[in-house]
Amino acid sequence: MQAVSTTAVRSAATQEAVWVCWLLLTGALLFLGFFLVLPLVSIFAEALRKGWALYWEALKEPDALSALQLTLTVTLISVPINLVFGVAAAWAIAKFDFKGKSLLITLIDLPFSVSPVVAGLIYVLIFGAQGWLGPWLQAHDIKIIFAVPGIVLATMFVTFPFIARELIPLMEAQGTEEEQAAMVLGASGWQTFWKITLPNIKWGLLYGVILCNARAMGEFGAVSVVSGHIRGMTNTTPLHVEILYNEYNFVASFACASILALLALVTLVAKTWVEWQTERQMAAERAAVYET
Repeated sequence: MQAVSTTAVRSAATQEAVWVCWLLLTGALLFLGFFLVLPLVSIFAEALRKGWALYWEALKEPDALSALQLTLTVTLISVPINLVFGVAAAWAIAKFDFKGKSLLITLIDLPFSVSPVVAGLIYVLIFGAQGWLGPWLQAHDIKIIFAVPGIVLATMFVTFPFIARELIPLMEAQGTEEEQAAMVLGASGWQTFWKITLPNIKWGLLYGVILCNARAMGEFGAVSVVSGHIRGMTNTTPLHVEILYNEYNFVASFACASILALLALVTLVAKTWVEWQTERQMAAERAAVYET
């Protein structure tokens, strides 16, 4: 009886008046509208301020197309590499015990604590003309800094934690019982991964890929340092937007920025869909447990 009364008291203590809930909800909506919705609307408003003709002209301009192509190329290279690394790292950390496990987790989190500009500077100090490997690279006519390879490396550095960090807690929560049972029944390591591990993490993996892809397309700081800002060659779309804005070409700048905004909205929709699918799967698993 005492336990019930204590629970009732705690439940009553956590309840707020209706006006408090509405006040908090209104404040949150105003904050989101002012800092998220309003800037997004202003991007499209400025891009279309002088009509569709100038908008399409800005998007069809050769430098804009080159920047968009480079952004997609870098994303298509860096995301699959981070996908392989993220799955391998998460599988090793969540399913096995080994020396250096804590160090590996720390290294995975390193890009979250290092400024993207500093990350780009690190690659300049290593691969630049005056860097540690610069003279050797010049002697063999290999160009990394102020070229596509440097942009890919910088993008990979700032994006590689997303997939691993999404999968590690998911794999740890799932445990190793199913994998051990498959091994006992004679399955090989690859068979266990493809038939047991991968189906269990598919939604978390897709969620991590979406986040990694969004960051790769919108990365500015690290890419800005290693790209050299060469128009038509090493400018990604975010860098191209900055150059156009600094030249007071506002319509073209916002037109290119609207493409990034559209990609962000698509990413948001995909993220919401994955979250919905994940909740459905968890609900189905809970229902199956209750039935048994």
